[in-house]
Amino acid sequence: MKASEIMTTDVVTIRGSATVAEAVKLMKKNGLRALIVDRRTEEDAYGMVTETDVVYKVTAYGTDPKQVRVFEIMTKPCIVINPDLAVEYVARLFANTGIRRAPVIKDKLMGIVSITDILQKGDFVEKPKALSLEAEIVAARDKARALCAEKGVSSPECAAAWDIVEELQAEAAHQRAKKPVKTYFEEYCEEYPEAIEARMYDD
Repeated sequence: MKASEIMTTDVVTIRGSATVAEAVKLMKKNGLRALIVDRRTEEDAYGMVTETDVVYKVTAYGTDPKQVRVFEIMTKPCIVINPDLAVEYVARLFANTGIRRAPVIKDKLMGIVSITDILQKGDFVEKPKALSLEAEIVAARDKARALCAEKGVSSPECAAAWDIVEELQAEAAHQRAKKPVKTYFEEYCEEYPEAIEARMYDD
């Protein structure tokens, strides 16, 4: 699934010059935890103001929210999501940065995606990425072995096929945060040591 498939398209925006009191009123009215702060110009970046910003930066100090402007407490520029980004990468971006939501932008503001969207609309329970990726790796391995048997162990086609397998295995290792004990290509080289020479590319 992609970010565009799980995002919320009904996005509420606010001006950076609005007061925090206005932002809170808008959040309460729409049942939201964050607002996207509009750009002033086409070259400007989008911002974001969240309930956490309000509580941590205004409420915690007893400041009058009618005297504080949104631009004083917002995050700008904020992290944005490409609508074509796969959901697992959105989740990983959230995990790596500690954010809980981000606007989805491609030329224009398209929506907003949050941790709740991932949990409620994602298909990770029915289709965990690790399983589909492992099936893809096995298929690529079998294809590489067949191609090498046909074209020759030292052929460029054989080397390119193993590149694909290793890229997939690297992606799987990155997801698990654990390198495989031995890659399929290393296993193949135990049978055909000459295969490694075909993958020594010139820079």
